[in-house]
Amino acid sequence: MSVDIRLYGIVDPQIAGGRSLADLARAAAEGGATLIQLRAKTETTREMVREARAIRSALHGTHVPLLINDRVDVALASGADGVHLGADDMKPNDARRLLGPRAIIGATLKHEDELKELAAAKIDYACIGGVFQTAHKDNADAPLGLDGFAALRRKAASVLGSLPVGAIAGITAANAASVIEAGADGVAVIGALFVQDDVEAAARELRAVIERLLPTVEETPVGA
Repeated sequence: MSVDIRLYGIVDPQIAGGRSLADLARAAAEGGATLIQLRAKTETTREMVREARAIRSALHGTHVPLLINDRVDVALASGADGVHLGADDMKPNDARRLLGPRAIIGATLKHEDELKELAAAKIDYACIGGVFQTAHKDNADAPLGLDGFAALRRKAASVLGSLPVGAIAGITAANAASVIEAGADGVAVIGALFVQDDVEAAARELRAVIERLLPTVEETPVGA
């Protein structure tokens, strides 16, 4: 399935400042986000399902898909459009078997030695990271930087072919262009959108940067 990862917003209650995650997600979509992910590491399963359902309802009519970080069960229960999986999460092919052929399944890519497994998996996109230092996630590995990202992106292209590959961690409107110029098909952002007072305006600013470098993607909407 073709998925537009140009502006991928990751909403997390830990950085929302008490604001409604559903409202934040809707504002990001109105500003030009093409994909939304719910990441809620500290919430209970019931809380995550409730949040996911609220976000899905808020995104209705925008055609922006909702993915769940890590939790295939929450994606199933909430009716989300798919999941994003890390190296320690459920294997993508198992997630595909549970979620079905139309689900969006993305994966994190940190090291070259992960490429072989990802190539064999039925995923729709990958995200390389972390590219820069970030305050919004604890990363055991040092940031790749632009040169490290570009090198891994080239290797990913040789193994994964035309699969969309985005970049994550520490990306802002000020450095998004450099990441795209280094080979990213899109940027995944947290603080650059969701710690801002005006999320819609922040999304518009980022989307404007991206549009200057990446063509508009015409695809069949998958979000409700």
